[in-house]
Amino acid sequence: MTAFSDLGVDQDIIEALASKGIESAFPIQEQTIPLALPGQDVIGQAKTGTGKTFGFGIPVVQRLGLTPEPGVKALIVVPTRELAVQVYEDLQLLTSNRSTTVVAIYGGKAYEGQIEALKAGAQIVVGTPGRLIDLSNQRLLDLSHATEVVLDEADKMLDLGFLADIEKIFQKVSQTRHTQLFSATMPGPIVALARRFMTNPIHIRATDPDEGLTQANIKHVIYRAHSLDKDEVVARILQAEGRGKTVIFTRTKRAAQRLVDELGDRGFNVGGVHGDMGQEQRERSMAAFKAGKVDVLVATDVAARGIDVDDVTHVINHTIPDDDKTYLHRAGRTGRAGRTGIAVTFVDWEDLHKWALINRALDFGQPEPTETYSSSPHLYSDLNIPAGTKGRLTTAPKADRPPRGDRPARGERRSDGPVRNDRRAGEGSGEPRQRTRHRRGEGDVVAAEHGAPAEAPEGQGTHDGQGAEHHDGKPAPARRRRRHRRPAGGAPTGA
Repeated sequence: MTAFSDLGVDQDIIEALASKGIESAFPIQEQTIPLALPGQDVIGQAKTGTGKTFGFGIPVVQRLGLTPEPGVKALIVVPTRELAVQVYEDLQLLTSNRSTTVVAIYGGKAYEGQIEALKAGAQIVVGTPGRLIDLSNQRLLDLSHATEVVLDEADKMLDLGFLADIEKIFQKVSQTRHTQLFSATMPGPIVALARRFMTNPIHIRATDPDEGLTQANIKHVIYRAHSLDKDEVVARILQAEGRGKTVIFTRTKRAAQRLVDELGDRGFNVGGVHGDMGQEQRERSMAAFKAGKVDVLVATDVAARGIDVDDVTHVINHTIPDDDKTYLHRAGRTGRAGRTGIAVTFVDWEDLHKWALINRALDFGQPEPTETYSSSPHLYSDLNIPAGTKGRLTTAPKADRPPRGDRPARGERRSDGPVRNDRRAGEGSGEPRQRTRHRRGEGDVVAAEHGAPAEAPEGQGTHDGQGAEHHDGKPAPARRRRRHRRPAGGAPTGA
């Protein structure tokens, strides 16, 4: 590994990196930093999790100098809010020994704090296209002096339909600029964008010739699973030996929240990041995951590029991604910074055609995923799950019920309701249950002693329009409801 000092990086930046234990450059950094520091336009292409942020961040910070003048001099454009936060934090580290200030500009947060940071003279802006254009149109963000421009995760910009916004942003920045473009994949429209807005860029591909399309340090496990058994399988995987932080991806935000609730009920320490959550909630959940307060994060693809956590050991695709690019970005959340990782993918029966396309594109050589259930022996051996593991850490709380000795016996009247069951005799009495019918009309009480059914006296079983009884001799509903309304003295109402 190459030391940053060998790449011409300033000592204060080297010290800032060393404070976090970062002392050697990754291949993408080793190849791009020496080119970008003098001002060469660079296209950096490398798999996610290989250190692209420092690859463009170090040249940007160093080229601005130790004490840059107030005002926006550098602009880093990212596709998602989560990625904006991650890049902002990395640049905060790089500028920790300098007077340079960094501000993150993205939606879902109040304008006031972002505007105040801009008015205070922040020199580096990290932002998403929508909020950048919004503040620029309001003349609250001046990009005309931005001479350092970076497009990060450019292929995701294409997927989210941001290319038109990117063109608007390029019209607002300085025409004399140093431009860097970083991406995990390089589709045609991104290449065309680079040709339009970059000057003689050098294309750097930081890959190992024997690595293949997927990272060699990630173990890929593909299962054909039943949708009703997935949660149980996930819960058992989460108890595998050596499991650290785990990211679980779902296709929809509703599925994400349902899985958060389900795993929480099973006793796991779980958080979520999806579109139904407010931005503050998403940031708190992500911060708790990075800090280790929760070790399972359920997310939709909106967060796939912003989860920059080195110690993620497992990625689980609860639902299969739509294409091979999404698969790579999901799986790239593990095996970062040279570590090893495991990516588990569940394929539903109706999604086998999607897996066929991903398998062919990534050359997995697994056209038929292994049919797997929570009880399958190979599940335990493949993922190092202890024998006998079940899918629940704690028992779900039971509804509050009185102790058995305090419950009324069958047939006894509760204080708050009617007789529970009139079919059985009183417990322990040895006699049939006595039944009593109260009729309110004249205050008469007709009772049947020792189990004999009560019968109305002759002539009182019909309704003559004068009394309160129905044709069957029972009180009218209104009178029955009034029966329990007694004054404080205890006498019936109207008595």
